[in-house]
Amino acid sequence: MTTTKTVLITGAGSGIGRAIAQCLAKNDYSLILLGRNQDNLEITKKSLEYADKHQYIFCDIRSPKDIINALQKSKIKSLYALIANAGVGGENNYSSDDRWQEIIDTNLTGTYNTIQESVPYLKKNTASFKKIVILSSVLARLGVPGYSAYCASKAGLLGLTRALATELAQDKILVNALCPGWVDTTMAHEGLRAFSEALKITKQEAFEAAMSDVPLGKMSQPDEIAQ
Repeated sequence: MTTTKTVLITGAGSGIGRAIAQCLAKNDYSLILLGRNQDNLEITKKSLEYADKHQYIFCDIRSPKDIINALQKSKIKSLYALIANAGVGGENNYSSDDRWQEIIDTNLTGTYNTIQESVPYLKKNTASFKKIVILSSVLARLGVPGYSAYCASKAGLLGLTRALATELAQDKILVNALCPGWVDTTMAHEGLRAFSEALKITKQEAFEAAMSDVPLGKMSQPDEIAQ
């Protein structure tokens, strides 16, 4: 049994995942960065303090075998925390090219896979409490036309959080979820672009319409979520 400050971060190649990695690296954590774009993962690693202390590994969380291989490749003995951040966004429509399965498989099933394969490593860590943080979304609680898969996947993550928090409490593993609203990431700007095209308005007008529902009238920054 070992106590380490090793943290596994999925979706670490960009956006919130990268910001989380940068935040944790400043606080003496050893990071394992997972993602599907190795170039982006390398950029994240190079941006970290004490970059040589961290490692990045290609991993598609839709595949349990990929996760198993990544954990084995990392050569870690235990984990202090898992940040289950990986996810995809965008619309889906019931048709022959519906993205429902892609979004559910990544956001919900992929997160479930990652947690289940990480739990044995978390159990081996002797810290008083180990941590799992799941990145859900405000859309777990709000509905948006055309985003049925995304909303369902993010709502599913809250159910998963509640179930696992109860299930893993006996192992001193704390399970919590964050539900960010608009965050200044590529995914958010892609959503605004689709919004503007659907309504035949400019992207700036789409941005202003979106921010009208945000009390502060602005997007959060990735590093604010990381904190």
